[in-house]
Amino acid sequence: MKLVKYKVVTGKIKLLTGLHIGGSSDIIEIGGMDNPVIKHPVTNEPYIPGSSLKGKIRSLIELAYGKVNSNGEVHKCLDVNCPVCRVFGSSPDKESEASALKRGPTRVIFRDAFIDEEYRKEMDKKKLTVYDIIEEKTENALNRITAKANPRKLERVIPGVEFRFELVYRVFDTGDGGRKDEELFEEVIRKGLKLLELDCLGGYGSRGSGKIKFEDVEIKDYAPENLKIEVEES
Repeated sequence: MKLVKYKVVTGKIKLLTGLHIGGSSDIIEIGGMDNPVIKHPVTNEPYIPGSSLKGKIRSLIELAYGKVNSNGEVHKCLDVNCPVCRVFGSSPDKESEASALKRGPTRVIFRDAFIDEEYRKEMDKKKLTVYDIIEEKTENALNRITAKANPRKLERVIPGVEFRFELVYRVFDTGDGGRKDEELFEEVIRKGLKLLELDCLGGYGSRGSGKIKFEDVEIKDYAPENLKIEVEES
């Protein structure tokens, strides 16, 4: 097995509706928010974890390929050519360890997506802070008989906010020059990104949250033999 190249996909994730990806609510003050969005521990800015992107796209691909297990758990199998396990990886047990070794490493790496620098400049021009791009939304669960409302609050990142995303796809030669991995990039990664646009990201998607759009997408190939570390001379 030989690493042929990296395919690096970059672009922006633009929120078309509010986004809720849950964060920690370990400390809740009286009247405080018990369902916050995830925020960077230093800047306090909302971001999109790579695990959220990977998990959602993987689940959509599993549905598209009919790979969803009856118990609802993450799909893993013994098929060395399984597009899901080959691209997204699997946690090997004693039965599947041999298959995992034949498939090789996970092909795709999802980076955390932080607020886009151009969008941040627009925030600075308008003198907006992190508190201006997060909204508090109240939803009501109604009793079907008494019509009594049971309100609940949640945070959402407002529509229009843009995040910079990056994913890295590794192409390996497993005896075919990397042809199979190239095919799976088209069949799984490109399809997965489109499925995510049609579906939703994060929570409360069936109630309007989490509609996103990928913009300014670029794909670049990097061959290992052409890479070198650039060192600044003092």
